[in-house]
Amino acid sequence: MNVINLRDYTTYARAQVDDYAFGGGAGMVMMIEPLVNAVEALGRKAIVCKVNVASRSDVNAAAETVRAQLGPINILVNNAGISPEKDFLDITEEDWDQVMNINAKGSFFCAQAAVPDMMAGMWGRIVNISSSSAQTGAPQMVHYAASKGGVIGFTKALARELARYGITVNNVPPGSCYTAGLKNAAENEGRFPMGFDNWVKANIPVQRVGQPEDIANAVAFLASEASGYITGHTLSVNGGRYSN
Repeated sequence: MNVINLRDYTTYARAQVDDYAFGGGAGMVMMIEPLVNAVEALGRKAIVCKVNVASRSDVNAAAETVRAQLGPINILVNNAGISPEKDFLDITEEDWDQVMNINAKGSFFCAQAAVPDMMAGMWGRIVNISSSSAQTGAPQMVHYAASKGGVIGFTKALARELARYGITVNNVPPGSCYTAGLKNAAENEGRFPMGFDNWVKANIPVQRVGQPEDIANAVAFLASEASGYITGHTLSVNGGRYSN
């Protein structure tokens, strides 16, 4: 069994969320390169595949590249997503389809590409990243919340289907995390009329926003041997703002 080492997943999480500071895929590639170097310094092998997760052909090609260079896929983290904000009546069909294609269909494509390897090895871990917005609702994010709500349902159904193959499927909906996107929002006076610090104290029981490492630690656990008796579960990482 070729199970990947997750010691540096926190570095990956930092790269993922900091992508917002660079404005898209090009920024992600810039941030992933140091991660590759860090993983290789541990004596492991890492590769980067640029993929449009809304394209089945792209996903399948990336899966073949991974198999050719790293071996069978045992762990999948569905983390790609977009979170545009728009008033409900301004959301176009194109807006809706783009969010659904990346956030929901992307998880479906990636899972279908990886699951055959997991079934063959009778072991696997799938961790889907949804959002607390799917649990609580969020204004100007109807399409986003709907897509991430779909991911939660997808997780539960797939967990039931794959459990007999030794494959667990779980879901992590992050709460507010300190990323470049949140930093920009915090500096927008119209977004938090009471002030960002006051909003945090009023809405998050632990009195702080999350860090990328908080999410990464949950994902690393669900991708490990230690979580083998947990499947179909939603592990909310939100500082107590929402309880399952």
